[in-house]
Amino acid sequence: MVKRFFVYGLLGWGIEVFWTGLGSLMRGDLRLVSFTNLWMFLIYGCAVFLEPIHDIIRNWRWPLRGLIWVIIIWGIEYTSGIILKSLLGTYPWFYTGRFVYEGLVKFDYAPAWFVAGLLFERVHATLDS
Repeated sequence: MVKRFFVYGLLGWGIEVFWTGLGSLMRGDLRLVSFTNLWMFLIYGCAVFLEPIHDIIRNWRWPLRGLIWVIIIWGIEYTSGIILKSLLGTYPWFYTGRFVYEGLVKFDYAPAWFVAGLLFERVHATLDS
């Protein structure tokens, strides 16, 4: 379980660095500045606790599974943000824009979370084999 925690944490970190670097490019910053923080490693690592959910829904159709992951990830974003804000007075991200809830959840990221959830399933299956 500890090894899987580190796999998910490192994978999440890597994807976040890629995603934020891509965001820099989209804003015209050719330096491709990327960022994350140590708290995110812990949050991504907790994906190990989602493996039992994947075991339950493994044979469901992929569109439904993807939707389930979007909802779960939004819940994790919101909950972990609230916890960090209550403990530290801040949290690692603050979303802005039209489709944002309390700066913690960005609803227009649904397609990204959909894909991320299905990729998580592949990682889980690989770790199981």
